[in-house]
Amino acid sequence: MRDPLAKALSGGEVLLFDGAMGTMLYQKGVFINRSYDALCLEDPDLVASVHAAYAEAGARILETNTFGATRPHLAAHGLGDEVVRLNCIAAGLARRAAGDDRWVAGAIGPLGIRLEPYGPTALEEARTFFGEAVDGLLDGGVDAFVLETFSDLEEMHQALLAVRARTDLPVIAQMTLQEDGRTSYGASPEDVAKALDAWGADVLGLNCSVGPGPMLEAIERMARVTTKPLSVQPNAGMPREVAGRKMYLSSPDYMARYARRLQQVGARLIGGCCGTTPDHIRLMADTLRARGTGRIRIAARARPEPEQAGALPPVPLSERSRWGARLAAGEFVATLELLPPKGADATAWLEQVRAARAAGIEAINVPDGPRAQSRMSALAASLLIAREGLEPVVHYTCRDRNLLGMQSDLLGAAALGIRNLLLVTGDPPKMGPYPQATAVFDIDAIGLANMVRHLNQGQDLGGHPMGSQTAFCYGVGVNPAALDLDHEMRRFAWKVEAGAQFAITQPVFDLKQFEAFLERARPFGIPIVAGIWPFASHRNAEFMANEVPGVAVPRDLLRRMQKAEVAGRAAAEGVAIAREMLAHVREDLAGVQVSAPLGKVDLALAVLAPGPEA
Repeated sequence: MRDPLAKALSGGEVLLFDGAMGTMLYQKGVFINRSYDALCLEDPDLVASVHAAYAEAGARILETNTFGATRPHLAAHGLGDEVVRLNCIAAGLARRAAGDDRWVAGAIGPLGIRLEPYGPTALEEARTFFGEAVDGLLDGGVDAFVLETFSDLEEMHQALLAVRARTDLPVIAQMTLQEDGRTSYGASPEDVAKALDAWGADVLGLNCSVGPGPMLEAIERMARVTTKPLSVQPNAGMPREVAGRKMYLSSPDYMARYARRLQQVGARLIGGCCGTTPDHIRLMADTLRARGTGRIRIAARARPEPEQAGALPPVPLSERSRWGARLAAGEFVATLELLPPKGADATAWLEQVRAARAAGIEAINVPDGPRAQSRMSALAASLLIAREGLEPVVHYTCRDRNLLGMQSDLLGAAALGIRNLLLVTGDPPKMGPYPQATAVFDIDAIGLANMVRHLNQGQDLGGHPMGSQTAFCYGVGVNPAALDLDHEMRRFAWKVEAGAQFAITQPVFDLKQFEAFLERARPFGIPIVAGIWPFASHRNAEFMANEVPGVAVPRDLLRRMQKAEVAGRAAAEGVAIAREMLAHVREDLAGVQVSAPLGKVDLALAVLAPGPEA
């Protein structure tokens, strides 16, 4: 039987929270336009499975799935009168997963409405809203409360008052900071700690919005002005907002290293927020089991300046590569996407490269570990392509290398004559056949584009002169079929700001959807290259429609492929559909990238062959 959480806190033990609930529910197929809190009523088994996964991973404190389970949030989904019942059921779900040796913390987030004097909601009304949630969580048997992701200290105060009016259970109060180290209302870590301490919170802390690096410094600053236990739940890396939820990836190993550092500067409760999964928590648990005593002081790190003096002028795009020269001249480019060999023997693969050259293909795109599968290095495969007289366009991902490794790779590529890059974030390892493999993701494609921009200006990662500049022609990926197109276009804007010279889309199948994307993409003023994928079979079409993230295949095309399969001409129909796509987009775009499905180069070449349809 577990001791009361207050006793564990007084004993000096370091306790591990669970990770993100929203991230896990999203990965299980729950779209972001639904109320994740309402799943406690609509699909309790799904919520319970997430709690169980975190318990199995080693979490000692499970949070209820009630971050937004207050009246203002639930009313938007027609559940405004279900606040108490929903919170009670949610607490019961976590309680059953926790068993007798873990604690349950009732989670309460901000109301999502502004309080006086910044908005129309009175402080007393806010306390009433919070109180309803507290009542339900108490009925469900929570051991403590975690008030989290608050930006407004006054709103946090009202939530604290609502809890204290009903119970003396421990309260963990966590504010959220922006990248500048302050709340959105301007409070510093010291301001947060002093206020929460004075208001009687049992544990003071931070969660969400930033990754473990910035939180390390903030927690250390809080420790200087309070003797209360400290709690910290960082995001798994720097955030990007998707419909109000921030979901990002840092590797479990990275989070585990920072868990130890956070412990060393005084954090007593440690967990994860957006982007963290049971894999992160499992490795953090392993690391914290070997905890030491004592405290260390970490020096604050200087923020790099966005631009440094002494930058060299970039090489003109037309002089960087043949690919760059054609883009600069406005010529239509047609390239073949060809996966690298699976093994070390490239003999058969090179025959495909030579077939492409014989068909008049001038450039070949080489993916970098697509779908997290292990293949020959894209850089090495690109050198083999260059030896055959073709120009490679190398896909380069952020998944497998840290910042220093990426800079080293790119400098080496420049020295070996590689000039064309497509910069992508990369598929996480869980998508591939090695789900236990770790990922790095120090930065995403936006950060990588900024890195290449600096290299092209003759500067290294720290902004120091390198003596000469690289001459990369670099582009980025963009997804016209993104579920949240507004978010995708914001990211595209950031990539263009980072200097991207072209963009290549995911495979295009829905022309109406693609035209809507083009209307929004044209003002960015960079060449757009459309991805074209000829279906090899009806099964291949179904796979693309259902198992490849970011791809949308209209039902009428699936029906066409199904009829063609029955007639024994599925591959020919796949080529015909691809040629229709090519004909439709040819006049509006800078070029096309045609993929070779299942390594069938003949299908890709058939799409690009001269003919009335093309």
